[in-house]
Amino acid sequence: MARTFKALSALLTYPTAELQAAAPELRAVIAAEGLVSGAAREALDRLIAEIATNDLLDLQERYVLLFDRTRSLSLHLFEHVHGESRDRGQAMIDLKALYEAGGLTVSVAELPDFLPLFLEYLSTRPVTEACELLGQPAHIVAALAERLKQRRSAYEAAFRAVLEVAKARPNSAETDALLEAPDPDPLDLPALDAAWEDEPVRFGPGAASACKDDLVARIRAARRPARGADRCTDSVSTRP
Repeated sequence: MARTFKALSALLTYPTAELQAAAPELRAVIAAEGLVSGAAREALDRLIAEIATNDLLDLQERYVLLFDRTRSLSLHLFEHVHGESRDRGQAMIDLKALYEAGGLTVSVAELPDFLPLFLEYLSTRPVTEACELLGQPAHIVAALAERLKQRRSAYEAAFRAVLEVAKARPNSAETDALLEAPDPDPLDLPALDAAWEDEPVRFGPGAASACKDDLVARIRAARRPARGADRCTDSVSTRP
């Protein structure tokens, strides 16, 4: 088991005063385990420093604009592959069952595909198993990192670190397909409304894709069509 996963989980949660206070511990955990190294580690240190020293309200506003208001940057993994399809519900059930089988209890207020929660679960598993699981949504993580790079966001470092820890090489075709989806500015309200508009529900033969038997198939096989054609150290909790 590796606490680095829990530290990365914390860095991707809604900023709080408790998270700011835990910044030195997060940095120490990541340094001690050595799963993140080189340039990725330096970039991650800069993100930790920003979280520790910047005005809390500014940090919270930035987080909401990025991850809550911008659908293309959603931290819910299945949002990027299932969208609003009925497959997403079953995928959530299966992922929650995986957590509970591993001893992690998920509250009714938490969606299982929330990336920080996924990372928290991985912190409870043997490192080899955790890295294998983390590699499955690597194309999603890579797409998020690229979008954050385009925005010059320090949060890019957390996603690059996730990829380094997983030792994953994302499939470039899958990543490129995700990057083709609309990516509106969070201040462009009409574009945001269009991006969040529900797709019509379709019934009848072929309306739902066939169910897959395992997590990797659920994350890789489904892809949301292009439109238009919310825990680290034990003392830090996630955003409700």
